[in-house]
Amino acid sequence: MATTKKAPAKAAPKKAGGTATITVPPHVDDELGRHWAAFKGEASPSAREKLILHYAPLVKYVASRVATGLPASVEQADLVSYGMFGLMDALGKFEPGRGNKFETYAIPRIKGAIIDELRAMDWVPRSIRFKAREIDKANADLEAMLKRQPSEKELAERLGVTLRELHDVVSQISFVSVLALDEMVSVGADRGEQVSLIDTLADKGIDPTQGVESQETRGLLAAAINDLSEREKIVVTLYYFEGLTLAEIGEILGVTESRVCQIHTKAVGVLRGQLTEVD
Repeated sequence: MATTKKAPAKAAPKKAGGTATITVPPHVDDELGRHWAAFKGEASPSAREKLILHYAPLVKYVASRVATGLPASVEQADLVSYGMFGLMDALGKFEPGRGNKFETYAIPRIKGAIIDELRAMDWVPRSIRFKAREIDKANADLEAMLKRQPSEKELAERLGVTLRELHDVVSQISFVSVLALDEMVSVGADRGEQVSLIDTLADKGIDPTQGVESQETRGLLAAAINDLSEREKIVVTLYYFEGLTLAEIGEILGVTESRVCQIHTKAVGVLRGQLTEVD
């Protein structure tokens, strides 16, 4: 059975009394090879710029893949700019003599640069985000199995924690459940128009056109609240419209403050999903 071998990397011309230094990766055409030779052999700034331009589409490809799992508020253009630093770092550290394709070497480094920048901008600890995902998944699994909202005890058993530990985690999550004011929501009869959340906030100035838009948004919000469970409706109404604290709501419902935090967090997630959903 025949085996395939890597294509040999191209080498720069030998200098008198020395050995050839490989400056060109395999599987590149002659023009691109000249740019690589000039960059690696002579540290040419113009060759470096040409290589960056040539491999820029690779950054856009990686950025589009990373963007798939991110909120809509994260601009793909920002991801591309983060990835360009990864590309430039990969160009400087790549060793053509190893016989590897540059694309194979660069993709994980471009992705790493994007993820590192996203982590640096994220003030929420990764452990909290992980716990939130675990609770959401367990809650969804139990709802599918039981055909109803699971109790705290059932959720704790599913997660393998005590009720106290569950309350502590939910309290931590509630402190980081925030909405960005520039997050876009769909409004209008056909829900084809988008406005930022900050544009839906009350304004002391009187503007009839803005009044119509805010009425539409309030109508969508009211419809979304009506789709919540009875307890979620009560929590949302008392917290946002009556100004009660979570502890006060807990006293009214006869549950702990941590349980109210859990109900509130789930309700906000449902409302956000319905408002941002585009038909």
